[in-house]
Amino acid sequence: MNRRQFTKTLASSAIAIALPAVSVQGKPQVAITMDDFNLFGATPDVAEQRNRAILQALRQHGNLQAAGFVTGGNVNSELGRSLVKAWSDAGHLIANHTYSHWYYHKRTVEEFSADALRVETQIKDLPGFTKLFRFPMLKEGDTVERRDGMRAWLKQHGYKMGYVTIDASDWYIDQRLRARRTENPQADVTGFRKFYLDHLWQRATYYDDLSRKALGRSVKHTLLIHHNVLNELFLDDVLTMFERRGWQLIGAKAAFADPVFDKLPNILPAGESLVWALAKESGKFDQRLRYPAEDSEYEKAAMDKLGL
Repeated sequence: MNRRQFTKTLASSAIAIALPAVSVQGKPQVAITMDDFNLFGATPDVAEQRNRAILQALRQHGNLQAAGFVTGGNVNSELGRSLVKAWSDAGHLIANHTYSHWYYHKRTVEEFSADALRVETQIKDLPGFTKLFRFPMLKEGDTVERRDGMRAWLKQHGYKMGYVTIDASDWYIDQRLRARRTENPQADVTGFRKFYLDHLWQRATYYDDLSRKALGRSVKHTLLIHHNVLNELFLDDVLTMFERRGWQLIGAKAAFADPVFDKLPNILPAGESLVWALAKESGKFDQRLRYPAEDSEYEKAAMDKLGL
């Protein structure tokens, strides 16, 4: 079943849930940020179709500008470079997510910064290149030396933190979706769609509530999702859900202009959602702050129960 047929099949049920209206004054705003650009070994035709579907979903929602955080090792090929270029040509931000996607807590500042510089050489000539940096797994250092060493390097090289405010585990849902389709290419995946939308809504409302309580306002949110099969199928549904539930979709550049993204939370281990980290720094919300903030362990039992 191709995406057009799949979308038609879902049309009658697409996000028809009635929800209370959100006041205009307190209307949350959210931008899309997409990590990794992992091709998962796809053929050129499949990878290009996935990229087109994701870009088309953004285009259909007012030419919504997203930010793509590129892992250089995933796109170090003619095919990979062409996919990232298509994003840049469409007006999206192209940002740095390291070359090797290492877990920073197991690397030195020197190793990790060199890896970050390596991907910059791949993307710096694209019109959409923007000096935003995002740590893999949102892990920014488990010691003062790692945390502050990389912060100093980023400042020296003109980078701003590409923080996430709404963290989520779409990567894990996608992992299970791809496994299901490997077992049976014709498998019904409507259950994955519902689980995904419910998951994002739960996490978005959690982080927005935490933002209002910890910071006194709803920040301009940046949602973390990934360039994957899940979003090839369901990104349009995700964007429609936020709109129908009273959130405003905004461009990535506008979101990162929020002054909250200039903050550098004084916590260890450093990282997670920026909202989570600032709440942690305040010392007032420990009972609401699990660690890690998001991971597969929180979704596995529910997905197992649903047979997903």
